[in-house]
Amino acid sequence: MRVAIIASARHPIREPFAGGLEMHTHALATGLRERGHEVTVFASGDSDPEMGVEPVCPTASGLDLSHAARTDLSMLSRRFMEEHHAYQHLLLRLPGRDFDVIQNSSLHYLPVAMAGSLDTPFVTTLHTPPVPWIESAVAAAPEPSTITFVSVSEHNASSWSQVTVREVIPNGIDPRGWPFSASGDPGLAIWTGRIVPEKGPHLAVEAAHAAGLRIWLAGPADEGYLEGEVLPRLHPRDAYLGHLTQADLAEAVGGAGVQLVTPCWDEPFGLVVPEALSCGTPVAAFDRGAMSELLDEECGRLAPPDDIEALATAAVEALELDRRACRRHVEAHFTLDRMVDRYETLYLASAR
Repeated sequence: MRVAIIASARHPIREPFAGGLEMHTHALATGLRERGHEVTVFASGDSDPEMGVEPVCPTASGLDLSHAARTDLSMLSRRFMEEHHAYQHLLLRLPGRDFDVIQNSSLHYLPVAMAGSLDTPFVTTLHTPPVPWIESAVAAAPEPSTITFVSVSEHNASSWSQVTVREVIPNGIDPRGWPFSASGDPGLAIWTGRIVPEKGPHLAVEAAHAAGLRIWLAGPADEGYLEGEVLPRLHPRDAYLGHLTQADLAEAVGGAGVQLVTPCWDEPFGLVVPEALSCGTPVAAFDRGAMSELLDEECGRLAPPDDIEALATAAVEALELDRRACRRHVEAHFTLDRMVDRYETLYLASAR
C-alpha cells in the first residue's frame, strides 16, 4: 500500500523524541515500511529521513508575513501561523498524489477540515482529549463521515462526543527497544516524560520521598517549571538525567524498582507505562485518564488522583510485583506489531 502520514509539525519526528506522539508516529511509519508498504511522512524537515520524509516546513519556516499582518489585532503567534501555512499548503497539493490511504496523526485542525476535499480514504487518530480547533473543524467539515476516527484509548474515545470513533487502537512499542531487566534497584523510583505541570513530576518527587525512595527523572523540560518546581524538591541522592536517547532511557528505567506516573490531566494514553513494563519495571500511577486500561494487578498499582500518600503506598506495593509479569503484559497487549496489525487491517478495509 501507498500510505501518507501527516505528522505533527510542532517537533521533529526523531530521537530523542519530544513526547509520545512523536514516538508513535515514528514507530508506525517504521513498522509499516518494514512490512513493505510505501510510506511518506509529511513532517518537519529536521525529522528522521529514514521514514521517507517530505517536509511540510523546514526547521525554520520560510513563511514571510507582511508587517501589516503581523501587527493586526487578529494575529496569533508566529508559530501558529507557520503551522497553518504548512498544513494548508500540504492539503491543497495532496489531491494530486497517488496514495491508497492518508493517516492523520497531527494535532492540527486543517487536515480534519479539508479531508472532505480528498478522494483518498482518510484516517485520523485522536491522540488528545477534545480541543476547540478540531471540534470546530469537525462541525464545519461538509462530509465528516468521510473521516475514519481512531482513538488511542477507550477513555479518550468517550470524551469525543462530536465524532464517531470507529476503533480504539492502543499505542504500541517495540519490546526490543525496551529490553527486560530481571532486577531493579528497590530503593529507586523513576519518572519519565515531558517535564511540564500537566504531567506532575513534582508530585512524583514528593511521593517517592514519602515512600522512602530516591528518584530519577528524565525527559525534555519546560525550563521554568523544572527550575521552579522540580529541582528544588530533589534530595542530594536524587537526579534529573536530562533528555535521553531511547537506549539510555531504557537502561535507566530498567534499573529502577518502580516507575511513577503522575498525570494531572486526563492522560489519553501514556506510552511511559508500556515502556516501563517492557523493561520489567512495575508502575504506580494516579488513576486518571487511560491509566486503568494500561495496568492490571499483576503489573501495577493505581492511586486516587493527586493523593501523594496513596501513591507512595502504591509505589511500595508495586516494588513487590513480578517483573516478568510486567513484561508479559506488554507482549500480550501493547507491542508495535500488534498496533501495526490493527492499522494495516483498517487501511486495507478503508482502501477497498
